[in-house]
Amino acid sequence: MLQWIKNFPIPLIYLSFLLLWLYYAIFSVSYLALLGFVFLLICLFLQFPWKSAGKVLAICGVFGFWFLFQNWQQTQASQNLVDYVEKVRVLPDTIKVNGDSLSFRGKAEGRTFQVYYKLQSEEEKEHFQALTDLHEIELEGKLSEPEGQRNFGGFDYQAYLKTQGIYQTLTIKSIQSLKQVSSWDIGENLSALRRKAVVWIKAHFPDPMRNYMTGLLLGHLDTDFEEMNELYSSLGIIHLFALSGMQVGFFMDAFKKLLLRLGLTQEKLKWLTYPFSLIYVGLTGFSASVIRSLLQKLLAQHGVKGLDNFALTVLVLFIIMPNFFLTAGGVLSCAYAFILTMTSKEGEGLKAVARESLVISLGILPILSFYFAEFQPWSILLTFVFSFLFDVVFLPLLSILFILSFVYPVTQFNFVFEWLEGVIRLLSQLASRPLVFGQPNAWLLILLLVSLALVYDMRKNIKRLAGISLFIVGLFFLTKHPLENEITMLDVGRGESIFLRDVTGKTILIDVGGKAESDKKIQTWQEKATTSNAQRTLIPYLKSRGVDKIDQLILTNTDKEHVGDLLEVTKAFHVGEILVSKGSLTQKEFVAELEASQNKVRSVTAGENLPIFGSQLEVLSSRQIGDGDRDGSLILYGKLLDKHFLFTGNLKEKGEKDLLKQYPDLEVDVLKAGQHGAKTSSNSTFLEKLKPDFTLISVGKSNRAKLPYQESLTRLESIKSKIYRTDQQGAIRFKGWNSWRIETVR
Repeated sequence: MLQWIKNFPIPLIYLSFLLLWLYYAIFSVSYLALLGFVFLLICLFLQFPWKSAGKVLAICGVFGFWFLFQNWQQTQASQNLVDYVEKVRVLPDTIKVNGDSLSFRGKAEGRTFQVYYKLQSEEEKEHFQALTDLHEIELEGKLSEPEGQRNFGGFDYQAYLKTQGIYQTLTIKSIQSLKQVSSWDIGENLSALRRKAVVWIKAHFPDPMRNYMTGLLLGHLDTDFEEMNELYSSLGIIHLFALSGMQVGFFMDAFKKLLLRLGLTQEKLKWLTYPFSLIYVGLTGFSASVIRSLLQKLLAQHGVKGLDNFALTVLVLFIIMPNFFLTAGGVLSCAYAFILTMTSKEGEGLKAVARESLVISLGILPILSFYFAEFQPWSILLTFVFSFLFDVVFLPLLSILFILSFVYPVTQFNFVFEWLEGVIRLLSQLASRPLVFGQPNAWLLILLLVSLALVYDMRKNIKRLAGISLFIVGLFFLTKHPLENEITMLDVGRGESIFLRDVTGKTILIDVGGKAESDKKIQTWQEKATTSNAQRTLIPYLKSRGVDKIDQLILTNTDKEHVGDLLEVTKAFHVGEILVSKGSLTQKEFVAELEASQNKVRSVTAGENLPIFGSQLEVLSSRQIGDGDRDGSLILYGKLLDKHFLFTGNLKEKGEKDLLKQYPDLEVDVLKAGQHGAKTSSNSTFLEKLKPDFTLISVGKSNRAKLPYQESLTRLESIKSKIYRTDQQGAIRFKGWNSWRIETVR
C-alpha cells in the first residue's frame, strides 16, 4: 500500500480535495462546487505532467460515475414510495421512549422507516423500555413523507433522514401483534446487542452515572439526559459525548494488549482487529465519527500516516458511505481530523497542547458557524480541561465498572457524576451567552476556509498574517450583519412570529409563537421532555441571521400561540424592551411571564411610531386596542421601503370594521391576515376596501382547526390578492435595498 501511495502521480490529499468538490457538485447540485472542481482541475494540468493529470482525471471520472449512480439510486428511492406496510422489524438500539411517545427505526420490504407510536399504557411503555431482542410488529399504520425544511437555514428533517436511507415515516395506529424473530443480518444483531448493553446499564446503574456510561461507551444518550444535554451544548462541549479518535484508540489499544497477553502474534493480531472493529462500530450505532476514526486507525496499522492516511480515509468513505459528507457529524469529524493532522507536528508539552486546542477551535469556527451559527468562547478552555477528565479518567473507569457489573455492580462512584453535573450547572450560570456569528452562505464559507488556510500557511509572516486576519474579520462581519433589509414571517407552526431588520441592524420582533395549552390531564408516566416551537424554528433562524439582540419585542396580544415562547426567546437573546398594549397588563398570567423574563416592559398607545427602515411603524387603534382578552390585539402599520404593510396580530372581524372606521384611507400592499385565516377574520368589506396585493397567512401544517378557512381564501382570491401561506411555502421573506423581492423556503 505504501508503495502504491508513493507511486501515485499526485499527492493523495490533492486527489481527495478534488473529489470533494466533485462530490458536492453532484450530491448538492452546486454550481459553486462545480466551479471549484474545474478550477482545481485546471491547476492540476498546469502543475503536473499531462500524463499524470490524465490518470487523475480518469480516477475522477470513475468516482464521478459512482457519485451519479448513488445520487440516482437515492432519487429513485425517494420517488418510488410504498403505499402501505403491514409488518415492520424493530431495530432495537434505535428505540426511544419519551413519556407516552415511542419512536424507532424499522425495516420492511427492504426499506427502512422512521416509526412513531403513541403508547397506550404504562405497562406497554415498560415493555418497550425493556425490549432488547429483535422483534417484528404486525400493525395498522399510516405512511407519510418526512417534514422538509420550514425556515431559511433551518433543520431539514427530510434531508437528514435521506442521508440515513430513510424516505418515509410510519405512524402506527394500532399494534396487532409483537413477536420475537431471528435474523442473519449482522447489522440487526449488532443493533440488538447494543440495545442489550444499554438496557443492562440502565437497570444496574443509578442516574446520572448510567447516562455517562451509555454516552461514553455506546454513544447513546436518552431523553432523561435532556436538561444536561442543553447545558453541555450551551457551554460548547457536547462534542465530548461524540465517540471519536480517543475512544477508538482506547478500545483498540485495550483489545491489542489483551490479545498480546494471551500470546497472539502481531501478524494474527493485525487481522483480528478487523472483526473487532466491525463489532465496535455496531455497538456505537455505526457512528460517523467512529467509522472515520477506525479507518484511520486501521490504515495506520499498515504504515499509512499523516495526510496520506487522512486522504485515503476520505477516499474509502466516498465508496462505503456516500452520504457521509452530507451530514454535520461527518463533515465536522473529518474537519477536526484534518486540522489535527496538520497540527500534530507542532511540538510537545502543555504549551503545544494549548496551542493545538486554540488552532482547532479557530480552524473549525467557519464550519461550526455554518451548521450552528454560534460559538461559545468558553469551549476552548472547557474542552481542554474536560476532555482530559472524560477521556483519561471517566472512559477507563466506566469501562471497568461496566465489565465488573456482570459480577457485581459498583455504583459507589455515582457521587462523582452528581458532583460533575453540579459543576456544569454552575458553569452554565457563570458563562456568558455564546457568540452569535450567523450562518455564512456558500461563498463566504469557502472564502473563510481558504483565508484560514492562508493564515496557517503564513503564520510566521506578521504583515501578511495581519492583512488576512482583517479580511477574515470582515467576512465574519458580513455574515453577522448582512447589509440588507428584511421582513420575515417565520414558520412556527400554528403560532405567529414576524422578524424585521433594516440595513443599519435595527431589529423588531412581532410575537414569538407558541403552543396553546391542552386542557387534557395526563398521568405521570405520560409526561415527556419537549422543546418549544421557538427552540426548533424562531431561535435557530434568528441566530443564522447573526442576531444576538432584539431591540424591540412587540407582543400583539396574550394568545399563547403568539406569546407562549416568550421565556425561551428572552433567554436566548438580549431584548431591549418588550412592547405590549395597556389592556394586556390586566392579564395576571401574562404579567407573571413578563416579570419572569426580567426585561424592560412598556405599554404603547395608538399613534406611537417605531422607527425602522428609515421610516416608521405606527401603532393603530381599533375601537379598543388590546383590551386584555384573547381577542384584543395591537395593530401595526407603515410604509416600509416601497410597500405599505399592515400587521393585524389577532384581529377579528369586529376589530377590522372598527379599524376601517378609524382609518378609512388605509393603503395596504401587504396584509398579514388575522386569526391565521379563520372565518372570523378577513371579512369581505375589509378586504374590498384594502385590496392588498399580497396576503400573508401564518398557519400550521395539517392543523386540527383546518385553517386557513376556505371561505377566507375565496374572499382573498376574489380581490386577486396573492396568498402566501407558511404551511405550504414555509417561511416568507421580503428582502431588498430600496424595494422588496419575495422569497419562500418551498
